[in-house]
Amino acid sequence: RNCSGAALRHFRARQPLYMGLTGWTCRDDCKYECMWHTVRLYVQGGRRVPQFHGKWPFLRFLFVQEPASAFASFLNGLASFLMLLRYKAAVPPASPMYPTCVTFAWVSVNAWFWSTVFHTRDTAVTEKLDYFCASAVVLHSVYLCCVRTLGLRRPALIGIFRAFLLLFLACHISYLTLVRFDYGYNMAANVVIGETRGGGGTVGPGSGAGCSPPTPLPPPGLLNLLWWLWWCLRNRPRLPHVWKCAVVVLLLQAGALLELLDFPPLFWVLDAHALWHISTVPLNILFY
Repeated sequence: RNCSGAALRHFRARQPLYMGLTGWTCRDDCKYECMWHTVRLYVQGGRRVPQFHGKWPFLRFLFVQEPASAFASFLNGLASFLMLLRYKAAVPPASPMYPTCVTFAWVSVNAWFWSTVFHTRDTAVTEKLDYFCASAVVLHSVYLCCVRTLGLRRPALIGIFRAFLLLFLACHISYLTLVRFDYGYNMAANVVIGETRGGGGTVGPGSGAGCSPPTPLPPPGLLNLLWWLWWCLRNRPRLPHVWKCAVVVLLLQAGALLELLDFPPLFWVLDAHALWHISTVPLNILFY
């Protein structure tokens, strides 16, 4: 009733240009207003703040649906990009880990970009791009871990492992796109392989003998966490700086636990998911 005829024309006449350009329709705006009307009724009745389609209500800032998470994702992407530039300026391209590290950094920047877009404007397309790019970071982080710890002297093994991961990613995306977008399956697949969401940066375990260039390190899931900690303990006598690697993977794992809090947003802006993204921003620098 409010999004047709004269009411629709009135909405379009008063809608700010930036809202229209970012895809906010009359129906979207109606859902937003109805959500807050429902929240007010719940709060006035002394009830818990409800979730809507599995998400907490957030105050919209301009056209941004989840301001804190979007801003934190942007900062993570910016930090990853700036540290990538620093890495490329400091590390010679002939370094054994250089191609793998630079590729991983670009995959991470891409994932944070789509995370920013998704938290800015949640649609079916931006949601899929966020999840798929996050999965790419997960798989590349496992590949990076394998290359750094096992593969510098085993190129054939790494080639087979890379082909397997690419095939897995293609099957994963195909299933979620063509068969069913299953949140439970997506979460389980990422947790088993590496991490629940995307992101990344670098730390300095080195990429060869002696004093070698720093190496990007992924946010750890259980597989990555145990793998990197095993490598750090094994190489501590030869590479004393690997304690930084251990600290980073442990802090990233601890930060991911913030997701378990799942409380209504503070000031209707800051929730546990946003806190997790915020906690990873400074770790991008520590990575390098």
